[in-house]
Amino acid sequence: MSACVPTRNDHSSRSSRLSRASGFKRHHSPPPRRGRFRVSGADLSASITVFLIAVPMSLGLAVAMDAPLAAGLVSAAIGGIVAGSLGGTPLQVSGPSAGLTVVTAELIQIYGWRTTCAITVGAGLLQILLGSLRAARSALAVSPAIVHGTLAGIGVAIALAQVHIVLGGGPQSSALDNALALPARLAQSDPAAPLIGALTILLLIVWPRLPGRIGSMMGRIPAALAAVVSATAVAAATAPGIARVDLPSWRSHALPEVPQGPVAALATAVFTVMLVASLESLLAAVSVDKMSADRVMSAPKDGAAPLPPVKRSDLDRELRAQGVANTLSGLVGGLAVSGGAVRSSANVRAGAESRASTVLHGVWVLLSAALLVTALEWIPLAALAALVMVVGIQMVNFAHIRKVHKHREFLVYGATITGVLLFGVLEGVAIGIVVAVAVALHRLARTRITVSEQEGRYLVAARGQLTFLAVPRLSRALGRLPHGVDAVVELDGFFMDHAAYETIQDWYAAQTAMGGRIEFTGRSGGRIAEPASAAHSCCRPWTPWRNHHCHDRVQEAAPTPTVSPMVRENPPAATPSAPPAERQGGHRLLSGLSSFQRNTAPLVREELARLAAEGQRPSQLFITCADSRLVTSMITASGPGDLFTVRNVGNLVPPPGTPEAVAQDDSVAAAIEYAVDVLGVDSITVCGHSGCGAMQALLGAAPETPRTPLWRWLRHGLPSLDRMRSRHHSWARIAGRMPTDAVEQLCLTNVVQQLEHLRAHESVARRLAAGSLQLHGMYFHVGEAQAYLLTEGVSSGTGPDEVFAKVAPGVEGAVNDGTEVLDLAPDAAVRT
Repeated sequence: MSACVPTRNDHSSRSSRLSRASGFKRHHSPPPRRGRFRVSGADLSASITVFLIAVPMSLGLAVAMDAPLAAGLVSAAIGGIVAGSLGGTPLQVSGPSAGLTVVTAELIQIYGWRTTCAITVGAGLLQILLGSLRAARSALAVSPAIVHGTLAGIGVAIALAQVHIVLGGGPQSSALDNALALPARLAQSDPAAPLIGALTILLLIVWPRLPGRIGSMMGRIPAALAAVVSATAVAAATAPGIARVDLPSWRSHALPEVPQGPVAALATAVFTVMLVASLESLLAAVSVDKMSADRVMSAPKDGAAPLPPVKRSDLDRELRAQGVANTLSGLVGGLAVSGGAVRSSANVRAGAESRASTVLHGVWVLLSAALLVTALEWIPLAALAALVMVVGIQMVNFAHIRKVHKHREFLVYGATITGVLLFGVLEGVAIGIVVAVAVALHRLARTRITVSEQEGRYLVAARGQLTFLAVPRLSRALGRLPHGVDAVVELDGFFMDHAAYETIQDWYAAQTAMGGRIEFTGRSGGRIAEPASAAHSCCRPWTPWRNHHCHDRVQEAAPTPTVSPMVRENPPAATPSAPPAERQGGHRLLSGLSSFQRNTAPLVREELARLAAEGQRPSQLFITCADSRLVTSMITASGPGDLFTVRNVGNLVPPPGTPEAVAQDDSVAAAIEYAVDVLGVDSITVCGHSGCGAMQALLGAAPETPRTPLWRWLRHGLPSLDRMRSRHHSWARIAGRMPTDAVEQLCLTNVVQQLEHLRAHESVARRLAAGSLQLHGMYFHVGEAQAYLLTEGVSSGTGPDEVFAKVAPGVEGAVNDGTEVLDLAPDAAVRT
């Protein structure tokens, strides 16, 4: 029987029935097609929110490209309706491509608008072809530094061009020319347009950050809409002569024509439009997947209907849908279409549940283009230019810069941006690829091998990647060492090819045959298994914990355990083909023991032998739940002999003198007495955790619950339930937020209550009075892998607040509550 069960509802059986009924064959298959188009209230609300963002952005991008303004609305409508209906990312919103702003503006200058529409058609057909060839994943194989550098370079170019429009003028033909002409434009600018642009930018920045109740109410209105509407109203009252949107009649709308020009140049243009639009769409699709998964994980589990499970996007289907949308957009005189991160993130944040929100947003754009022409023509061009300028600046993502710098690829990133700004998008991508290849070759070829001797022991240090290029130097360095040597080989690199491996293996075999002692380490000094055995282990021993059972790659379906109805109400259906429990459990036990004896035992045998000879001297008693997800040695970074651990269902501490009606249990009390009086521990920690099935059982227990052994034990947690419901005690909380639901509240309160039980034990009370023992409360959030320590908060008038403060990473002995670091000295605020 599982001691603790996750708080979320178990839908495994229902999901399996839905999967079979819906015809799911692969994990990444697209969502099933239903018989009719369904629109939920959340989708309708989200579609309106995205529509209010899309209209000003579509007009602004059309202004930035010097394209017909109606073309921006056409592409937004087609992107929403066509790409939304056919795409493999249901929540992604497509429309005019911000990444293609510079490219499209250049194409319009060179070939004219009608030929640019034909180029868009060609790019769409090429996308359909690549999607049919399942090349979408391959497109994402380009180095992230190149992709993010390309988008950042485009964003800088967009911002430089839109500054001129904000200042009341017109942009130049290139980013470099825009930068050089900026001082002259500043000297000639009329104050009306810059002030309207500045107002728009100010509102875009401030609107999402309005404080208080008014801010939460106003925040429901998209910042883009609020900024453009406010700027339009101010311009109508103070600057009637300012340049505004001019939407021509639909009867004069320009359609594509047969391209005229050099074939090679036109083919390059088609390829450039296809590349940028595809990369922008696929990156946005991946981002939507992450945002959707985060929304499901952070959704409150308070009894409301659960959000549908998140399925990964079908990127090939998405690429084909983008191709169809671009083909249609080009045929009817629209801009190139791509998935947009701004519109898509707004769609996810607004609570969209299906592709209905995306399609409806396209319908609203289409209706506005037909019915709201007069209202749209009041919008100042400076406001739209300011909106697009902010979008361009946001394309320079500082999180991406930090990540690229961390992985030592900033040179590639910077080269790509420079190439895009100076030469163009396609040329910038090519420059980025060349620099990335050069950097990779430099890293592969740059290997330093040194040999040093100290007190008769040699150190061979290899810095860099060990490839066949380094084999001659490696052989010379190893050959200089005498036979039967005592040596340490320090390997500081993440790659070793077969030639280098054989060189080291042959030398190792020869040295050990002559009595030599060879030890392999990483740069930090941690031991690495010998080359002969390392290839047979999929988990390197004595490294940070990774996913469990990595030594057992076989996927086995476990039979359903018999669980008390008090703990789990909806057990999953048993799998008929599941192997017997004895065979499965025995296989995993034997495999784990074998892996330990092969990989870990040689590393810990010396330490365990010392502990066996000296006896245990733990400094802490750790009382926690028996939940299998709680790995105490991992979350406390402890090893053998550090913790004296007591685990039970619900991390309960029965108070001394428990009445017989509740069932006397002395096992925990015996462990406490032994730890305090015999082992002499310095501290005791009571650790609860998120998703505790014992706490869920206490909350959901009915009066007629059968008095099973499990229930008789859980009755020791009833004081925690009473404490949570009492008006005489403040609610325990996590610093910075309240508990997400009643289960988490009870998990926190239970830790506080069990500490009260702990103080009632005679041995604990005696040591506390002497000042030689500390008590700590701890809460571990499994899903966040985050530990919290119990501190004493500010009094609320009914007693001290019980606050669990976040433990900050990398700060030894400190807790971070989000605003300050709290000292954990014995006389500080920790509950003792």
